[in-house]
Amino acid sequence: MSTTDNSIRNEIKSYIAASGWSLVDIVAKMNDSRPADEQTTPQNISNKLTRGTIKYSEVKEIAEIIGFKVVWVKE
Repeated sequence: MSTTDNSIRNEIKSYIAASGWSLVDIVAKMNDSRPADEQTTPQNISNKLTRGTIKYSEVKEIAEIIGFKVVWVKE
């Protein structure tokens, strides 16, 4: 895992922890709006975070569930 992947993983996990949600609860909420063949598991999301292969749409969905939104700010 690269340093960038690790920092992204840590950033997302810290927002999840600070929001008071668990990954299990987030995944359950994600699956509420998905058809059975597109549902995911906490292990799958955790693996994607670790590998740095999580989709941007999944990150946005997680952010929305925990009360955040992804914002791009010009440096």
